[in-house]
Amino acid sequence: MSSVGRWYNVRCYKHNGALHRVWDRGLVLENNQDYIVIASKKAKVVEANGRCWFTKEPAVTIFSKKEWWNVICMLKKNGVCYYCNIASPSIIDKDSIKYIDYDLDAKLFHDNEIRVLDEKEYLHHKNSYHYGDELDAVLKNQTKIIVEKMKKREFPFEDDLINRYFNQYVEIAFPSAIVSSALWDNISI
Repeated sequence: MSSVGRWYNVRCYKHNGALHRVWDRGLVLENNQDYIVIASKKAKVVEANGRCWFTKEPAVTIFSKKEWWNVICMLKKNGVCYYCNIASPSIIDKDSIKYIDYDLDAKLFHDNEIRVLDEKEYLHHKNSYHYGDELDAVLKNQTKIIVEKMKKREFPFEDDLINRYFNQYVEIAFPSAIVSSALWDNISI
């Protein structure tokens, strides 16, 4: 059965197997051999400590099944902002998309500024979770590859593609609605 058009939750783990964070749902827009694409707006997020919050912007998230990343593409008023998690390749297990988060992140702002984030957290967890040299090399190399893709605006860092996915989300989630930006702020799904 195809997962496109179905709602899935997202489960993020740490290297030791502990659940780190759960997003309550995202609508699957594409699921192929290389990646999974979901979209959501005002998704409920539950942290490992029980704290709950809701995402602020609508987002398209792309989970690589083969490479060590996933990217949250946040649709902000001034453009698309990309938050890339360096993480294990993702899998679908029942009604969940699952991956292991490895702390290193890279952010691409709408004005093309790039920042690598959470390097101290990565070093802390590398030691406490005993990542090992091979895994460390894979994660650092993936970070370099992601930054280069960001600089070149290569997949998945393509605004037009993300906007097409978001329009597909609106058509599936709200089939009879013409959604203006003012109305969109009041829709919660």
